[in-house]
Amino acid sequence: MSESTTVWVIIVAMGLGSFGLRFLFLGVIGDRELPEWVLRHLRYTAVAVLPGLVAPLVLWPTATEGQPDPARLAAAAVTLGVGYITKNVLAAIFGGAATLFLGLYFL
Repeated sequence: MSESTTVWVIIVAMGLGSFGLRFLFLGVIGDRELPEWVLRHLRYTAVAVLPGLVAPLVLWPTATEGQPDPARLAAAAVTLGVGYITKNVLAAIFGGAATLFLGLYFL
């Protein structure tokens, strides 16, 4: 199989897998009441996914050729701290963004 064919097979397989996961929740379970334990676990989906998306950008940023820098580490720490103390997502985001901006400007 050529490289081009392999890429297309992977794209189609991932598309079918993504559709299958969505169809499972919307098509099969769509109008049924979910058990309490499932709803409890679904509440933590964003809490699990967002750090997984952000952590590589903090620890191995492309802007610094994969080397961690103080500005991004400080911004991540401020974001975690503000979010933990205030329990406010927007305050955490703006606090981290301000720290990153100031850190990149002064450091």
